[in-house]
Amino acid sequence: MASACPLCGGDGGTLVWRGKELRVIRAEEAGFPAFYRVVWNAHVAEFSDLSAPERLLCMEAVTAVEQVLRTALQPDKINLAALGNMVPHLHWHVIARFAWDSHFPSPVWAAPQRPGDPARLAQVAARLPQVEQALRSQLDRLV
Repeated sequence: MASACPLCGGDGGTLVWRGKELRVIRAEEAGFPAFYRVVWNAHVAEFSDLSAPERLLCMEAVTAVEQVLRTALQPDKINLAALGNMVPHLHWHVIARFAWDSHFPSPVWAAPQRPGDPARLAQVAARLPQVEQALRSQLDRLV
């Protein structure tokens, strides 16, 4: 199964940071420029497959991504999800959400509530290089 797994065969998005156990990528999700994933490097399907220290490291990474997004982008909400129904490889979604985004307050996977706002999306996207530098700095402190 791991050989067919898209998260085993590649980074799964734009690589922001890689450590021995996990990596952080920016997902290419139209309309959501600040959509990140914390991906466990080894192929495991469930959070409970990790040891207690590994679970702690994983959640510390999720927390670090959330904190950087909150500080740098000041979103209205951060969405966290670990569904894995389509890709059964442990990964956490960390998504900065804004009241003006096309789907808010619904999940990003729901039907849009309104058209996207290209100007606001571009403003967020323009800040991502600084966001990602802050992410790398925070994540380097975990290991």
